Amino acid sequence: MTDINTAVGTDDPNIAIQGNWNFDYTYFAGATATRFFRELERKHLYGTRCTSCARVLVPARSFCDACFARTDEWVEVGPEGVLETFTIITAQFPGLPKPPVVMAYVTLDGADTALVNLVKGLDVTDLQQATDLLQSTPRVRCVFKDEPEGRITDVHFELLVP
Repeated sequence: MTDINTAVGTDDPNIAIQGNWNFDYTYFAGATATRFFRELERKHLYGTRCTSCARVLVPARSFCDACFARTDEWVEVGPEGVLETFTIITAQFPGLPKPPVVMAYVTLDGADTALVNLVKGLDVTDLQQATDLLQSTPRVRCVFKDEPEGRITDVHFELLVP
């Protein structure tokens, strides 16, 4: 059998496909996500508990992603949690603040899944210093915008520095 790279005359094993997706859309949240976002407007964080495995899923979902059972019990979580992992973004992306910015996965108190969002209030001009602080400070708290809009951007994380 002929190797695909030999067949196309290249030694590069990776295919690069250029593209650009830039389109308007309307997101239909559905009943569960709508309630989740409405609770954010009220400055509350909720997840849903799986009826089978009892995990609390944040953001709230209609079905458990592990066992596919319905999740119909609402559970308030947070407002603090554990910073599980993070990345410091140094390139500009549409819809994000001017870099560098910190994006983190946080498991809120009472939740079993992580919520991704920005970490603010941290000096990231020295990337190594910011990384060291993030790695040594596992607790964060959620901070809500003064005027929430029912979007995930209504909340961000801040480090709980001892």
